[in-house]
Amino acid sequence: MADWAPIAKEYDPLKAGSIDGTDEEPHDRAIWRAMLARYVPNKGVTGDPHLTLFVARLNLQTTEEKLKEVFSRYGDIRKIRLVRDLVTGFSKGYAFIEYKEERALLKAHRDANRLVIDQHEIFVDFELERTLKGWIPRRLGGGFGGKKESGQLRFGGRDRPFRKPINLPNMKNDFYGEGSSEKRNWSREGTRDWRTRDRDHERNRDKRWPERERSWAWGDSERERDSKEERSRGRERKDRDR
Repeated sequence: MADWAPIAKEYDPLKAGSIDGTDEEPHDRAIWRAMLARYVPNKGVTGDPHLTLFVARLNLQTTEEKLKEVFSRYGDIRKIRLVRDLVTGFSKGYAFIEYKEERALLKAHRDANRLVIDQHEIFVDFELERTLKGWIPRRLGGGFGGKKESGQLRFGGRDRPFRKPINLPNMKNDFYGEGSSEKRNWSREGTRDWRTRDRDHERNRDKRWPERERSWAWGDSERERDSKEERSRGRERKDRDR
């Protein structure tokens, strides 16, 4: 817990798939894919990664000119790269903006996040592909994105940081009787006690059964005697009335 942080310092697909970074087993297939992936950042990408801003959730109609107009407010821009589809040439909805100074980068990172451009609320973060160790992109099951509906959320980033784990006492083994052999023997003896109780209950029930029959028979004879007495009383009343 001493070195815990809400933002990942090193990318681990298994931790990114956990809300607090404590999962030990992947909960979806995309995490398996990311764990098995051997990703190497694109060497064709130029520029200083420590001065580059990642901008996502853009309107597909947003152009480089519009991005330059908005982000030049924070400082001098060296380069804008709007990622487009190689076949169609259409925007993929995200871009990389490289500044000349770190001060401008930090100001844009602080103020431009959740800014509305062309009716879309954008997301702004530092570039992670070349700066975060072990980075796996979303297309290989990694990243920090994902939709709630798909159940493939990723944590540890700016948009969805880790939640602080809850420290619980280590009582699992004691509670479920998975500790020492003495506890296991106790559980076996307990099953034997239950079996002997069941047998005793069956025997007592067999013994009580004849007694119940006798009581029922006695109850029947009592009812017959009462009914005879009532009949005789009724006859006496009729004789008196005559």
